[in-house]
Amino acid sequence: MRLGLVIYGSLAQQTGGYLYDRKIVEYLQAQGDQIEVLSLPWRNQVAHLGDNFSLSLLRKLSNLKVELLIEDELNHPSLVGINWLLRRRNRFVLCGLVHHLRCSEAESLQKQWLYRTLESFFLNSLDGLICNSRSTLSTAQALLWRKNAHSIPSVVAYPGKDHLSGGCEKEEIEKRAQRSASLRLIFVGNLIPRKGVHWLLCALDRLRDLPFHLDIVGDERRNVAYARSLRRWVTKRSLQARVRFWGAVEQSALQNLLRQAHVMVIPSRHEGFGIAYLDGMRYGLAVIGSACGGARELISEGVEGFLVEPGDVAALADQLRALHSDRRRLAQMGIAARERFEQHPTWGESAAEIRRFLLSLLN
Repeated sequence: MRLGLVIYGSLAQQTGGYLYDRKIVEYLQAQGDQIEVLSLPWRNQVAHLGDNFSLSLLRKLSNLKVELLIEDELNHPSLVGINWLLRRRNRFVLCGLVHHLRCSEAESLQKQWLYRTLESFFLNSLDGLICNSRSTLSTAQALLWRKNAHSIPSVVAYPGKDHLSGGCEKEEIEKRAQRSASLRLIFVGNLIPRKGVHWLLCALDRLRDLPFHLDIVGDERRNVAYARSLRRWVTKRSLQARVRFWGAVEQSALQNLLRQAHVMVIPSRHEGFGIAYLDGMRYGLAVIGSACGGARELISEGVEGFLVEPGDVAALADQLRALHSDRRRLAQMGIAARERFEQHPTWGESAAEIRRFLLSLLN
């Protein structure tokens, strides 16, 4: 196949979405497919919308020597209008790669309406959809116009489980749960408001009577102001001895932190899937995730962990207290998480599913 992929910025960016894109590109190339990556510059929303009036971008896209163009849904502001022009020219098949929808994470009603409108026009311009979870697919289908709702082909291909190495077996998980009196927590993800680190810190502020330690792992450059506000809050509440900010770390350091932890906590406003949850389950961590989005396809309430509604600080604090006081249950959840991880597809299996889908679109 001759394919194209449209993204913002570098394919090497350290987010779950870009990891997904890289793994798909690597697999397709290994199968002998040709794939051209077209990178658009990161700018603000207004500038991205202005791309739709760029004749140079339209020409660049129109002249791609591809049979099928994959567009990361993150790029929808730059493509929402251009796609309809590309459809009229009928040069190649258009397929969207959807990690999560911006309208699902917007805080205000005005932003929700704006993103829903833009994303609806973008999604309806496509010939096919690749989604990272059933939740993401359902949200995307809800934005399709009635005539397209069941006619646009789609596939759900979960992120793979095997980009990290190592892990913990049952005996180690059981020993770890009893070994430390302090409940060791870990957050992994870019430090942006959507990920809910501020809610986690507020929950821990309610648990000062308990011994705990939190490792916060993630790039602070994505939202410097937010990261600084978190650090100031920790200092103001005198939690520096119990909360450590690591920033972005190498894979070996992340694996070491995961091995030491008991619970992974990522109480996001919304997650399309949440690859970091899967990384925690590899190491037998009980997982507390968002009740909004794809995490429920990986975490069964009370089995591998808990699902918390965005902003429900009291519930989050109660769950952490319960896990601290019941180490047997903590171990059972960790073992169940590891077993659930073992059942999950690899990147190769998910990428093969995507390739079969792309071939079906061309046929």
